[in-house]
Amino acid sequence: MLSEILKAAGYDVMAFDSGINALKAIFKSPPDLIILDIVMPGIDGLELCRMLKENPEFSDIPVLFISGVDDVDNKLRAFSVGGADYITKPFHLREIQARVKTHLQLRAAHLELKQYNRELQRMVEEKVKEILESQLSTIVAISKLVEYHDIETGQHIERVQMFCKILALSLKDFSPHGLSVDDEFVETIYWAAALHDIGKVGIPDNILLKPNRLTPSEKEIMKSHTIIGARALEEVQRKYPRNKFLNMGIEIARWHHERWDGKGYPDGLSGEEIPLSARIMALADMYDALRAKRPYKPAFGHAETVEAIKAEEGHALDPTIVEAFLKVEESFSQIWENLTT
Repeated sequence: MLSEILKAAGYDVMAFDSGINALKAIFKSPPDLIILDIVMPGIDGLELCRMLKENPEFSDIPVLFISGVDDVDNKLRAFSVGGADYITKPFHLREIQARVKTHLQLRAAHLELKQYNRELQRMVEEKVKEILESQLSTIVAISKLVEYHDIETGQHIERVQMFCKILALSLKDFSPHGLSVDDEFVETIYWAAALHDIGKVGIPDNILLKPNRLTPSEKEIMKSHTIIGARALEEVQRKYPRNKFLNMGIEIARWHHERWDGKGYPDGLSGEEIPLSARIMALADMYDALRAKRPYKPAFGHAETVEAIKAEEGHALDPTIVEAFLKVEESFSQIWENLTT
């Protein structure tokens, strides 16, 4: 009788003689509204409604109970398992039509809202991506300012970016205890690594470009690039305190010359007091410095550099980062060869 009433009103109706058959049909072709009785063969209406509401694919479909069970407890149970409405038999024709029409309208509005939210989310993601790309471009452009002082710095930045990314991926793959490295961390450190030497724009050229070894006083001035860089980034951070690139960039700029044994600078941090991003950069920077030729030192080969890094395990470098490096050290050699002219 219900089927005939609803079909006459223009609805597409599928009727089933048991909860099991209805459930099978719902899985094949989810409807916009489900009408159940409380007492049904096999699975009763309450259990069927509970099963549907526990499935994310069907939980939004409204369930209308029409039952001859007319007591408060059953009505409360029907609503507690996710029922949207409850009509007691004998029912009135106009009441059924009105309730069905209302719930289908609500269902249509809900689906329209979901579609709107999906479209809104897509637009937000596109805008965020646009802003993000703009930020990343700015980061790279700022970091390249140092290149105007030292032509080698530009390639150095590109190499350490790749070194940091590979180290982070290695850490992510073997997941050492206590370290949380995910895809977001890998992407962030790749871009933030470009900021590690930004403070060198504040170092006088006669020290920054000196071909010979620096004097003790000149070394102290050179060390100040960590503080200069961090403070410059902190000025920007005040406007964008939740920007993950800036936050990690500050960590790297200030602490990438700290040592695992506490003998580094500028703050003498040791062990895990040093942020993970800065510990990764410390190894990447060391590899690049050892491979580079300087007026006061020859260039190390890859094998020689690997041995030097192993010797610093537990001294200058975090043992876990060294372990991650040894798993991917051949990639470091390839990057060096590809990004060195």
